[in-house]
Amino acid sequence: MPFLALPFPPISPVLVELGPVSIRWYGLAYVAGLVFGWWYIIRMVEADRLWNGLKRPKATDIDDLLVWMTLGVVLGGRIGYILFYNFDAYLENPFEILRIWHGGMSVHGGFIGTALAQYLFARRRGLNVLTVFDLTAAAAPVGLFFGRLANFVNGELYGRVTDVPWAFVFPNSDGLPRHPSQLYEAGLEGLLLFALLTPLVWKGGILRRPGLAVGIFGLVYAAARILVETVREPDPQVGFLFGGFLTMGMLLSLVTALVAATLIALALSGRTGSAPGREPTS
Repeated sequence: MPFLALPFPPISPVLVELGPVSIRWYGLAYVAGLVFGWWYIIRMVEADRLWNGLKRPKATDIDDLLVWMTLGVVLGGRIGYILFYNFDAYLENPFEILRIWHGGMSVHGGFIGTALAQYLFARRRGLNVLTVFDLTAAAAPVGLFFGRLANFVNGELYGRVTDVPWAFVFPNSDGLPRHPSQLYEAGLEGLLLFALLTPLVWKGGILRRPGLAVGIFGLVYAAARILVETVREPDPQVGFLFGGFLTMGMLLSLVTALVAATLIALALSGRTGSAPGREPTS
């Protein structure tokens, strides 16, 4: 073991335990991300200068959107993990699907679930679906940041064996020093992406071009995830795809990048709605 390998910090995955009820950092990460998203989206929809008259949800709509988003991220994340990462195991033991406290959530599945929830919400309220996507994309990096920190506290989804001086020896692993890939993702998918989108939202006028914010989010997220996947340990039940370098996270991120690039191109062409300096078309 390298001399500079770091011991894992003694942080319990359970924050508070009251009899049979346990409050875990992972659950709090979901709550914190959703609550921040609710507050931040209200701020955006109430700022008239961001929209140039473009139709968007009312602040009172966001309470309902939070409920839709919660269902979308939880159901989508769970179903995505089952389908993308561990289908055979759940097929053999279907009751394990309901035991979400045992872990097993997919970020890409969460994206799909929340996209479907937002689509249904927007259709019911007569809103531009891409505008709703943009609002949630602008807030999502904070939730990703909290989620990846919770992955680190849980000692899960760690990186590959390495000799870098900031490597950690994770509990319940093989005792070898590994990349803290959860922290890399927290920094890239969370802090960096939020730092990029925030000035574009508040000073760059990207919300006036429906689909542009979510496109930028998807493209940067995909690039960050593919980069981290080069040092992240693949899920053991999946391993490397096609017998080589590619992982499931890379494959799903490539699809995400293609969809995101298409949205950016459509938004910049003006095909998705209003643009800066123009009145929105009916």
